[in-house]
Amino acid sequence: MSNGSAEFDPAKFEDKYVHYFEELEAAYSNAYQQLHGKYDSTVLKAIDRQVLAESEPFYEGDGEFRVELPDDVEDRVGSVADHEQFEAVLEELVDRIERELQQIFGFEATE
Repeated sequence: MSNGSAEFDPAKFEDKYVHYFEELEAAYSNAYQQLHGKYDSTVLKAIDRQVLAESEPFYEGDGEFRVELPDDVEDRVGSVADHEQFEAVLEELVDRIERELQQIFGFEATE
């Protein structure tokens, strides 16, 4: 199952910040880097620092991950929520983090 990536154990993912902190950090960082320069940096940074910092990744089973965002996303970023790119950046960042988690843990990413 592993392709040079971390050996994944769904039970350990319950305690993800203990067992998989580096992998989670890498997934979030990789996703951010992929969008850096593609979108307005103000929007990207606000989402990264105010929203994703409080998000929670979950393993859904069958190689699928889900990133749950905090409830008050718009309140957290303030006026950035009105930016035309906000929804697109948020959606793409979450998608990319979920795909990065799949790749890091050796699951085939499904498009």
